[in-house]
Amino acid sequence: MKQLLEFLGFISLVQGVMGLVHEFTDWKWGLVQKLGFLDGHELYASIALLLLGVALFAAAESRKTG
Repeated sequence: MKQLLEFLGFISLVQGVMGLVHEFTDWKWGLVQKLGFLDGHELYASIALLLLGVALFAAAESRKTG
């Protein structure tokens, strides 16, 4: 379970960073830009993904190894 949380946290962090890179440089990267219902709210979704990634890493650290 710990490895799954770490993997999901990593994916969330990467997508959040890619969304922020897209917002500030206009490069066409990331999943956030491809979701139509987030149109106009990509920056907030990217920040939320970053926070989710941090929370998932914190949850993974609180789990016992094994």
